Amino acid sequence: MIRQHLHDGWQLTATTNEVPDNIRGRTVPATVPGSTHLDLLASGLITDPFLDRAETELTWMHRTDWRYSTTFLAAAVAQGQRVDLVFDGLDTMATVELNGHVLGHTANMHRTYRFDVRESLFDGGNDLAVSFSSALAHAEKVEAGLGPRAHVNAHPFNMIRKMACSFGWDWGPDLQTAGIWRPVRLERWHTARLARVRPVVTVSPDGTGHVELHTDLEWAAHEDLTLHIAVGSREHTVAVPAGQETVVARVDVPDVDLWWPTGYGDQPLYDLDVALHGRSSVVDVVRRRIGFRTIVVDTTPDEIGTPFTVVVNSKPVFVKGANWIPDDHFLTRITPERLARRVDQALGAHVNLLRVWGGGIYESDDFYDICDARGVLVWQDFPLACAAYPEEEPVRGELEAEARENVSRLMSHASLALWNGGNENLWGFADWGWPWQLEGKTWGLGYYDELLPGIVAELDPTRFYCPSSPYSPVEGLHPNDENHGTRHEWQVWNEVDYTHYRDHVPRFCAEFGFQGPPTWSTLTRWIHDQPLTPTSPSFLTHQKAEDGNGKLDRGLAAHLPVPREFPDWHWATQLNQARAVSFGIEHFRSWWPRTAGAVVWQLNDCWPVTSWAAIDSEERLKPLWYGLRHAFAPRLLTFQPRDERLVLVAVNDHDEPWDAHITLDRQSFRGVTLHLTRLRRKVPPRSVVELYLDEPLRQPVNADAEVMVATTAEARAILPLLPDSQLAYHPRPLDARAEAVRGGYEVEVRANSFAQDVAILADRVAPDAVVDDMLVPMLAGEVRVFGIRTGATVDPAAFTDPLVLRCANDLGAVGS
Repeated sequence: MIRQHLHDGWQLTATTNEVPDNIRGRTVPATVPGSTHLDLLASGLITDPFLDRAETELTWMHRTDWRYSTTFLAAAVAQGQRVDLVFDGLDTMATVELNGHVLGHTANMHRTYRFDVRESLFDGGNDLAVSFSSALAHAEKVEAGLGPRAHVNAHPFNMIRKMACSFGWDWGPDLQTAGIWRPVRLERWHTARLARVRPVVTVSPDGTGHVELHTDLEWAAHEDLTLHIAVGSREHTVAVPAGQETVVARVDVPDVDLWWPTGYGDQPLYDLDVALHGRSSVVDVVRRRIGFRTIVVDTTPDEIGTPFTVVVNSKPVFVKGANWIPDDHFLTRITPERLARRVDQALGAHVNLLRVWGGGIYESDDFYDICDARGVLVWQDFPLACAAYPEEEPVRGELEAEARENVSRLMSHASLALWNGGNENLWGFADWGWPWQLEGKTWGLGYYDELLPGIVAELDPTRFYCPSSPYSPVEGLHPNDENHGTRHEWQVWNEVDYTHYRDHVPRFCAEFGFQGPPTWSTLTRWIHDQPLTPTSPSFLTHQKAEDGNGKLDRGLAAHLPVPREFPDWHWATQLNQARAVSFGIEHFRSWWPRTAGAVVWQLNDCWPVTSWAAIDSEERLKPLWYGLRHAFAPRLLTFQPRDERLVLVAVNDHDEPWDAHITLDRQSFRGVTLHLTRLRRKVPPRSVVELYLDEPLRQPVNADAEVMVATTAEARAILPLLPDSQLAYHPRPLDARAEAVRGGYEVEVRANSFAQDVAILADRVAPDAVVDDMLVPMLAGEVRVFGIRTGATVDPAAFTDPLVLRCANDLGAVGS
């Protein structure tokens, strides 16, 4: 196999007249892989789409047609040789031409396309063109033919196989991309090629690993071949008679080293090498990295209902997860290095599973390779989200083709834990008024109950499949039933205060979250309103949630004053986001094993926006990220209500027992101990223990100025006895001094009175500055040294400025 990448010399031209004057008739250099927005930006013809209100200025691109063209050199087609033009991804409605010959048409962003070009390829220069027509216009045409189906947002994204959030979402811009978004190449081959390689990996109880390799071949000549398979040091050879299109072979590997998710063990990976040999040469080679492990989802009914427990190598795992969206709206800017940084940030917050959400894409092999190596489990949605999808052509055929291709592509990855039919579509049919809107039309049920589970069972039979999220395994039950399967908790944020997380004890919470703005540096880089306020025009362009700011303020007012000044509002809403999500996580974790997972919405952002993310689009950590790290810590102490009593819950997510020497202390904000109890408890591995508190500990003298403290060597929980709005916080409880150290700065902070949620918003001083911890409660008399990494040279005192060194106390002094 000889591969020639065709990424050079591309040009881009708009082929419709309804474009701005500076675009009409212009041809500009194009980057491949890339997209039209980025090419116009690179040529200085448009404002950066993420800047201020530029998104609204670029709606003309929704209906523009484009032509990419290039000329490349190629050798003549040799005797007996096949030459294919391969596109790994075209976004989306495209016509491909080579030397004036139309090779074919495409209508699916999620598929690979291969064209036989033996009859069209010249010896020497070759003209290649890809013409893109408007995805929106195509979707509207399909909708007109099949009849409308319910969907969120403004455009019929459910009528075209394209990333749904390309059309906008409640955290994403409406910037409808077009372009050659994945690599393109010529492939020259002879005799035969390995068209598809599917390793079905299992492990026997005796520790023997098995690779059942399913190989599909495409032939160009009549010749007997041999297939060589190597897994680590184990090898196997199979004779392949000429013309045989499928080969199934098995390799057994005794005493395999098991692959484990992070926090449960190591992640050994084995090389899988597949080589097709002819009489005198190697014809084709495919290489994969595989891991031996078993992953099932236990849905065996119990006395409560139906669990949803991920079990790896026979060990139940509490899923500490986060939902994952495309890491940049412009997908071609996402590099392997960027993905590695993002997954490492997830690991830094103790996340062990990322759910690839159904309004995005089937994630790249780069993403999965990183998760394989780091031990991060992946839940992959099929790209179907928040809409009724027609089951007729042309949608059905495209969905089936993409599902078959991507299941085969991704199944070799050890990190892939389960397939999910889509996001909130069963819920939508149950609760969002779809039945009367549909008037009997199809809406996707056949995909979730027949097509997709059939494909998974055929191609990837070891993986769990669930029809949707949320999902109740029991027929006839509401899909969001808390006692069965998975649940999405969106009353919190949309309707009620975050303390209402405690109203439900789900078996597995696959979505829950709360909004907050991006970090200060990210916000002020992209939004330049003067004055900058929560209601200024550009800020609102970057707030996509329905009544988003209203929900932020109402959610904040239940706990803290709503500040008048924007910097204080920014800090307060970020703090409230972190508190809300941490509150939910601690509640869910305290109910293990009844509740078997908490998957936060969401880890990352795709552009600078007020959103539910813990990491903003500039890769900066919001306060929420620190909240996740605390709440997902392997050993956790948390005060929780049980039967109208307050208890201390100890959560041990280690394989070793926790011999917890606990000091329970009720003390005043000034640091005076009012009651002290010491006790010792052993918390078994991977378990939760509830500890009842003695009566004197729970009886305050001055409830508005006291905290309850539980301390061990590994963990601490601090609980004020009343809501923030009723507490007599000292408004300025901190003294601090800062100094330069190697690699950054250190800030020594002393608390003169109880200080809640101490934080250093370091990026306000230097955009690259990162603090080592945040949202730290400090008792009176405590001293804490915060480390700050930055390459900037600044006045150290800047890190002690009142707008940088913050705590919850100071919001009482700035509220409206």
